[in-house]
Amino acid sequence: MFNPIYEKLAKIAVEYSLEVEKGQEVAITGPVLAKDLFQALQIEILKAGAYPSLLAGLEGSREIFFKYATEEQLLHVNKIEELTLKKFDRYIEIRAGYNTRRLSTVEPQKLMTFANSPERKELIEIFEKRTFKGEMKWVVVPFPCQAFAQEANMDLFSYSDFINKSLFLDKENPVDEWRGIKKKQDLIVKSLNNVDKIHVLGENTDLTLSVKGRKWINCSGQGNLPDGEVFTGPIEDSANGHIKFTYPGIYLGREVENIYLEFKDGKVIHGTAEKGKEVLEEILKIEGANKIGEFAIGTNYGITVFTKNMLFDEKMGGTMHCALGLGIKETGSNNNSTIHWDILKDMKVPGSKILADGTVIYEEGKWKLDLSE
Repeated sequence: MFNPIYEKLAKIAVEYSLEVEKGQEVAITGPVLAKDLFQALQIEILKAGAYPSLLAGLEGSREIFFKYATEEQLLHVNKIEELTLKKFDRYIEIRAGYNTRRLSTVEPQKLMTFANSPERKELIEIFEKRTFKGEMKWVVVPFPCQAFAQEANMDLFSYSDFINKSLFLDKENPVDEWRGIKKKQDLIVKSLNNVDKIHVLGENTDLTLSVKGRKWINCSGQGNLPDGEVFTGPIEDSANGHIKFTYPGIYLGREVENIYLEFKDGKVIHGTAEKGKEVLEEILKIEGANKIGEFAIGTNYGITVFTKNMLFDEKMGGTMHCALGLGIKETGSNNNSTIHWDILKDMKVPGSKILADGTVIYEEGKWKLDLSE
């Protein structure tokens, strides 16, 4: 039988994150190495009276696709993916892998052709609309694997413990822990929803943007596990200034290090990187990817190290991140793109701060807001 820790994780996903109801169609995707978590999720979905569909991927299938696919095939969206995003009520993605470098030899142009497919863009728009209307709920959940442990410079046992603590699986009732986080972050977003101008200052960074009229979202276990961030979609033409990101941006297994971007009237006018510059240049050519679709602040202080896995990294307490490309419609964002690429900056560095309408609300990795009810 599977490790009982997966039963705890499955309950969080099915009962708390997705609130699965009787009669709903629930898709579960991920690699076959996550068999134990597939089974734990299947059991909880069946207990809820819903209908699970297990869509497990085989090792090497992605590599084969990019090696042999023609341009026509790169642009095509397969029918299983289309049906899943158009028709299912709930969607669970198990995040794990065999090899984090599996696509490192793929030509950047092939990756961009795949990402910029008109069919894929249309499907993403449909998925976004269904999510916005509440017709579809989704959640990403982690499964400890050797590849991700190695990427994080950990052994598998330490990495499993890292995952458990980031999800509060070491607590008697993890769901109650996530409910407590939600309550605290409700106060943060309530305050931020009244803000017009955001000003980010830090190492080689002086960036302003407007969030006037945009909604801030409380991420406390509803879409990603682990979770812990607040974010919004800035006004599309408002970003001005420059920012130097601390951590590498990772796109389809390719690392782009020491990213520096300059913005004018919302668009990137200059971008460079010390490693992976050609990937950055290709990304910026994608429609909508030269604008900030998301501005966010990480709130999960249980995540203390960068693991090269954005499921964890973007939630790291003491950091902020911007996503180039697609903005989340729930925030009011109108930025459309086939890409949503998160890049992180360490805000614990001395002198780092975030101002809202001229008032310091975040300094050197800590909130300065009054969070008393």
